[in-house]
Amino acid sequence: MELNEQQQQELQDLKKKPPYYPGVGASFGISGILIGLALAFGLLLPVLNKYFEEEATFLIYYLLMTGGTFWIAYAVRKNKTGVDDFTVPLRNLSLLPFIVFGTLALLIGIVSPISSSIPMPEFLEEAFKQLSMQKGLPTFFTIVIAAPILEELIFRGIILDGLFRNTSPTKAILLSSFLFGLVHLNPWQFVTAMVLGIFMGWIYYHTKSLFATILIHFTANASAFFARFLVDIDSMSYDMTLAEFHGGKINMLITITGCIIIAFICINFMRQEFAKNTVSDEWNNTIQEEKRDETI
Repeated sequence: MELNEQQQQELQDLKKKPPYYPGVGASFGISGILIGLALAFGLLLPVLNKYFEEEATFLIYYLLMTGGTFWIAYAVRKNKTGVDDFTVPLRNLSLLPFIVFGTLALLIGIVSPISSSIPMPEFLEEAFKQLSMQKGLPTFFTIVIAAPILEELIFRGIILDGLFRNTSPTKAILLSSFLFGLVHLNPWQFVTAMVLGIFMGWIYYHTKSLFATILIHFTANASAFFARFLVDIDSMSYDMTLAEFHGGKINMLITITGCIIIAFICINFMRQEFAKNTVSDEWNNTIQEEKRDETI
């Protein structure tokens, strides 16, 4: 069947426009933009501090840095692919409690033992203490509201979504999680971001729901924020062993073992639910169709 002039033009446009963004290189580029904006806008902090209190200054800084990165990545993706939306809803609401408790269990049973084993220099310990003493509304909005939304739009909504169309699901999840950890620029938060990034990537692959990953991010950040009201920051030492923090080795082992068991139960339940669900199959079919279109 012959194509008319308009159909031929549409076909040519399709050939020119790749079905995915970003690829591996562009994913590193987006992460580099975030780090670059963090350094660039960091130069404005002394100026902002003259007009705003410390917590409000950090909120403005964060929105400029992360919001700017999202705007750039979103604009490039829209220009290259024509995609201008995100898949947010979660189809299976029965997953919600397992997502929340699974996140908390991973933080306590996996992340905490690993990150606490990494020595922290005294100057960084003091810096983390100062940040932990910020408990106002601007800090709440930055950590609990803005960060989960903006960072998930970038790292799952754009980067991981594009990588799924460019490489295998496992490689896509691992690379996006690595970049998510990398942009935090310290090994302690890298561990948290990497572990949760893998968890979020796995869930996003099976649900294609940004709401699910935002909920995980929200749970992790909210627990860290509200812990500030329960812990005496001034008397806390990062030199404290994990056993000392839990009040003894027995308590530590019981807590960690219990959390690992809870995490296993939550993940296994979700895995069974995903087996009934066809979202990942739909995703794979969509990717295959896009790749076939690309080779026309």
